[in-house]
Amino acid sequence: MRVTQTLRIATVVVLALVSACSMFGRGKSSSKKSDKKIDPPAELVKFDETLRVNKLWQGGVGGDKPVLRMGLGVGIDGERAFVAGFGGDVVAYGLNNGREIWRTHTKAPIAGGTGAGNGLVAVGTNKGDVIALNQADGKQRWRVKVAGEVLSAPAIAAKAVVVRTVDGRLRGLALDDGHELWRVEQQTPRLTLRGTASPVLVGSVAICGFDNGKVLAVNIGDGTVVWEAAVAPPRGRTELERLVDIDSAVRVVGDDIYVVGFQGRVAMLALDSGQVWWSRELSSYRGLAVDADTLYVSTAEGEVVALARRTGAELWRNKSFHNRSLSAPAVVGASVAVADFDGYVHWLDKTTGGMVARSRVGKRVSTAPLVTNNTLLVIDDGGRLSALQPVAAK
Repeated sequence: MRVTQTLRIATVVVLALVSACSMFGRGKSSSKKSDKKIDPPAELVKFDETLRVNKLWQGGVGGDKPVLRMGLGVGIDGERAFVAGFGGDVVAYGLNNGREIWRTHTKAPIAGGTGAGNGLVAVGTNKGDVIALNQADGKQRWRVKVAGEVLSAPAIAAKAVVVRTVDGRLRGLALDDGHELWRVEQQTPRLTLRGTASPVLVGSVAICGFDNGKVLAVNIGDGTVVWEAAVAPPRGRTELERLVDIDSAVRVVGDDIYVVGFQGRVAMLALDSGQVWWSRELSSYRGLAVDADTLYVSTAEGEVVALARRTGAELWRNKSFHNRSLSAPAVVGASVAVADFDGYVHWLDKTTGGMVARSRVGKRVSTAPLVTNNTLLVIDDGGRLSALQPVAAK
């Protein structure tokens, strides 16, 4: 950790206080002056639902005590879903019925997960540990120490487990025993958001965003940098104004990469070279989703924006969720789903952006929902995993 640890912690506290003010802004205060400064989250409004959503099953992994933002999402490989909780449990569920297949108690403060692939399940901790388990039975394969917290899911390739840490490093670890094969590093700004992007594997390269607004493509075999692209150069006079973190995973469709950063830009890059084909001003620390023709972004302000994939032109914008701390969107059939700080999942028509359904899964949802076989997998910050499926129009 750099000498900037105090500033990093201060940022976390500030963001937590802002989030708390937004969450509880509807309550009364003894100070009229302070009331005027509160920007409360939007109230949910009633609407005529035109989509029915079934809750197929639920499971739990626990670990809802920490208040800082973690990166504990869902991993899928084959017919299994893998989840982890801050309390140290890693659990495998059957996708079809939600049956618990195995549960491993690592007794570690897991903060980044869950990566799955090539026979392994990998997670990271806020103490700088990376733990690999056998996918078949959950038994520990290896556990190694790396410098820096792991706040996002490792990616598991045939040649390496690729891990991003908060110190600006991307590492390749050996599948058999976890020893370090290579590492690359990007300069970390003095002030950053708490969070890191998960690396995305495409062929022989790993692609990842960094806190300085850059995206790197790295050869998985030896760690050589294939290309790097500056998506959102820092601007402004203060450290807060210059925050341009890319904290969400890029999305790859064919030969195109889509990326978005906080106080920065959403952009389309060329997979082979990192060349920026188009970009536009947009701020998000949650992320985006892509389908055949459209890009969907959850903004930092709580809007859902649809953009044309090829040009970046805005198609529609839903402003109903201001300050509701939306998750990244997910495309499920003809709908776009986003979750919020109250544990609601909002379903939008992906053509118009209008509301079509609303579901409740539990507590705050911070990580991106995942889609498989027309089923939405959502894990809340309390460790509850829900499988939702839109089935028919009313």
